Amino acid sequence: MHNTIKKLFQHGTVTVDYPKKPIKSSFITGIPEFDYDKCTRCKSCVNSCPTGAIVFVDNDKQKEKSPAVNVDECIFCRFCEEACPNGAVCLSNKFELAQKSRDALRTTPICVIDDDVKGLEYELLGTQLKEKVSKIFGKSLNIREVDAGSCNGCDNEIMALNGPYNDIERFGIHFVASPRHADMLLVTGCVTRNMEEALIKTYNAAPTPKLVVAVGACACSGGIFKNSYAGKNGVDSVLPVDVYIPGCPPRPQALIYGILKAIGRM
Repeated sequence: MHNTIKKLFQHGTVTVDYPKKPIKSSFITGIPEFDYDKCTRCKSCVNSCPTGAIVFVDNDKQKEKSPAVNVDECIFCRFCEEACPNGAVCLSNKFELAQKSRDALRTTPICVIDDDVKGLEYELLGTQLKEKVSKIFGKSLNIREVDAGSCNGCDNEIMALNGPYNDIERFGIHFVASPRHADMLLVTGCVTRNMEEALIKTYNAAPTPKLVVAVGACACSGGIFKNSYAGKNGVDSVLPVDVYIPGCPPRPQALIYGILKAIGRM
């Protein structure tokens, strides 16, 4: 006990200020962005993408088809960046990509803050989350995390939410052991055949009203396991999904952003 108290005074507060303050780091990887002036339409990025997330679509500002990213399938692997001979594509640091509709993640420009939180300043996000949790769920939001066949990458990021660095409980959000106590299901994985029935039973056990959030590329679209005989192409092939959080895996701050968006949907 003495050593614990000593360390508290030595290290001080380590909890990140997000969403009160935006995260700025060169280590953050996010959605690929294209410089169409450099792009020669050689399709090297398309051929290098392991999930088929990069496609050629009509571009209003260009006279010819241009590459774009299906964000629900992208795993942020940098293969497209490495394959491009002209340096026309690079991974940005935009990670706040959660959307309420999967269509909004498909070859469309991603707006970091869209209609339901448009104009909302970063320093108000934490307050907004607390107010919504209090109003809708009575001061707290209970989450049940469900692994429906993931590699555990997304699950590790979800676990990081409870650590002292992110400390999601400061927003009145708690993880529970039983779906019967849950207001929200955070689902990871592409939903394998062995986990499909378990996921449906978990959903049915959660009381109404309830929210479902698909976490990671696999949960959004099947990801690297898309069209596999052993699983589904995402959670929405089994359950209704309220919010999609892309990434492989999405960082903890992206999860907080997605949870805020899910509560707004309720």
